[in-house]
Amino acid sequence: MCAILTYTGDADEQQVIEMLARMKDRGPDMDRVMKVERKVNNIRNFNNNNRNSNIAGVMGFNRLSIMGPSPSGMQPFVRNGNMAVCNGELYGFTFLKRYLESLGETFESGSDCEIILPLYEKLGTAMFAFLDAEFACVIYDAEKDEFIAARDPIGIRPLYYGYDEKGNIIFASEPKALTDVCDRIKPFPPGHYYEGGEFISYRDMTESGKGESSAEKPETVEEEIEVIAKNIHDKLIRGVEKRLSADVPVGFLLSGGLDSSLVCGIAAAKWKKPIETFAIGMDIDAIDLKYARKVADYIGSNHHEVIISKQDVVDAVRPVIKALGTYDITTVRASIGMYLLCKWIRANTEVRVVLTGEISDELFGYKYTDFAPSAEAFQEEAKKRVRELHMYDVLRADRCISANSLEARVPFGDLDFVKYVMEIDPERKLNTYGIGKYLLRHAFEKDQFIPWEILMREKAAFSDAVGHSLRDDLMDLAEQTYTQDEYEKRIKKYTHARPFTKESLLYREIFEEYYHGQSEMVVDFWMPNREWEGCNVNDPSARVLSNYGASGQ
Repeated sequence: MCAILTYTGDADEQQVIEMLARMKDRGPDMDRVMKVERKVNNIRNFNNNNRNSNIAGVMGFNRLSIMGPSPSGMQPFVRNGNMAVCNGELYGFTFLKRYLESLGETFESGSDCEIILPLYEKLGTAMFAFLDAEFACVIYDAEKDEFIAARDPIGIRPLYYGYDEKGNIIFASEPKALTDVCDRIKPFPPGHYYEGGEFISYRDMTESGKGESSAEKPETVEEEIEVIAKNIHDKLIRGVEKRLSADVPVGFLLSGGLDSSLVCGIAAAKWKKPIETFAIGMDIDAIDLKYARKVADYIGSNHHEVIISKQDVVDAVRPVIKALGTYDITTVRASIGMYLLCKWIRANTEVRVVLTGEISDELFGYKYTDFAPSAEAFQEEAKKRVRELHMYDVLRADRCISANSLEARVPFGDLDFVKYVMEIDPERKLNTYGIGKYLLRHAFEKDQFIPWEILMREKAAFSDAVGHSLRDDLMDLAEQTYTQDEYEKRIKKYTHARPFTKESLLYREIFEEYYHGQSEMVVDFWMPNREWEGCNVNDPSARVLSNYGASGQ
């Protein structure tokens, strides 16, 4: 992970340095702040009394060296008067680089992001839809004397924006860089670019149009399922393979559930050496440690277990909420284990890139989507969840990992994979098979990448998987913090996303300490769809649903 910051207008350089420093964890290796200078022929358009009228803005960058780690890959990149900062991973960049070199372009580093400016100079904003990448970037176009910003279609790489008191727009990787400068901080919409004061959609992953999955269908349902399974299989493997390339050691978060186990199993089959896997659990009732160990033994990984206590959980609440920039119950609960695991990885290993299993639930369904009243309702819910991923699961993975100076990669978020799964007939994604995520499971039955028991294992809620007691410890902490009278009085001051349990109030009050008045950065609480029968619950954990069954065992 890296951090980018762009302050447009006549910004104070020292202020930008201080703002960038708040995101140092994202890029501890190097940092740089540069003024953006206008071309001479553009200066006449500005007030001559402004002594800094030749300064269009200031760009800053904190670097975590992953691809092309030499100093020559340091940003901002400067070329023909244009400038760019990019926090991203551009897959297939070597092919694009060779293509650009065939056109006479030269490069100074092995950084994938160095291709951003020459591509932009040739394609303009059409470049963004062309990229197969997880990215957030800001470009200064010297000819237009204008800043252009963009974010990947899922929002895997973070980007926020706000305006200072003069109306200058500011872009930053995390909201904590903007808290005392902007009255209102907003997440940059995924799949959009900003130009000329407007946010323009260049790709909506939930409205991809017709693709392979909606082509002419086989004659029978059984044949159709086999075609779907093969495509899921092939595309996920490619998604994992793309993310194995790095100039630093790579590791894998392994919960023992289906999604992370598949990522690990595929990677282990593709690499010639044992992969590094990491699991975390409570000291008294960890559910997933035994399953993660089974996967690790099966694939022959170098496996590491991290054991945490109730006190570790309690002590992590405040730093986790500060790092996340959210008050959402599900996100905070699920982040405790991930944050502490990544903290251990950074302190005890040389691993700097971490692959995770996020996004599968939003695509294939979660426990509560078994209650979807129709295929159409299932699909609309999937669309909603994919559009909001950047505020919940994707945010969790990014912050827990980047707060510990690591880079996250998410194979299930591969654009080709997401596009395909979103275009599958939702009738086929409904749980009519007696087990959730059947299409994904069936796709990998033949390979035997992971044990059969894991491939067919029902999903446990993430916080339950770390340990049933984790959720209970957090709820107990909230109970000890507020009396019923205090709870009822304090929730009244919140109009947006009003807390509805003592636990949610605790998280909201800590959030307000760090991000006062910025609750709308998150649209609301991640909860099952309460409009569906069986989902009108007051806790986001799948444990409270009637179909949870043996999931948490």
